[in-house]
Amino acid sequence: MAEEAQVEQESSEAPIAGIGTMVFGKWDASEVTCEDPGLAPYINLTTIGTPHSGGRHANAWFGKSKLSVIERFINNLMRTGKFSGKKQHCTKACESALDTIATRSGENPLQKFIDAIVEAAPCEETTRIKLGAVSQPKAVDSSPSRRLDVALRNIAIGCTSSTAKSHRTLSDGIVIELLKASEGDVNSYSVGKREEIERIAASAR
Repeated sequence: MAEEAQVEQESSEAPIAGIGTMVFGKWDASEVTCEDPGLAPYINLTTIGTPHSGGRHANAWFGKSKLSVIERFINNLMRTGKFSGKKQHCTKACESALDTIATRSGENPLQKFIDAIVEAAPCEETTRIKLGAVSQPKAVDSSPSRRLDVALRNIAIGCTSSTAKSHRTLSDGIVIELLKASEGDVNSYSVGKREEIERIAASAR
């Protein structure tokens, strides 16, 4: 009886194929690790097949924390310009880009994606504090949730801006930006933006 109970417990704990672990049904998110202990609790990679929730968490308090970061990245790709509102196009471009990264690096592309987020997330920002009639910039620490928001936004802007006035597709732009950002290359838009934000914050301490 004890053995049967143990087998039942193991089967109940085992993840269902395509639910909670496999992104696009190809890559296992349970293998991915985040080296930043601050961002790790806020990075959500759980998804059911294709990352498309239909906006059911849009009006919930901190509902974005329940969304997969892949879907949040896809939503950021649709901010402005020629890709706005084209969810299916951006989803296919993201899937194609992850395929290309997996072929080039031979690693799990989700790991490259998480590494890019870690490298692009600023730890410090500036705010303006008003004392009487004088306002001055002051350096402040960024919360983990905001760090993730800023990183996803800047990576998405870097991906879409690389397609402007060029023959690159959105998939090519995603590949270039993620590979550069995952290595901490300052030539990538997101890492360069992080360096700029932190440099301004350092001067405002």
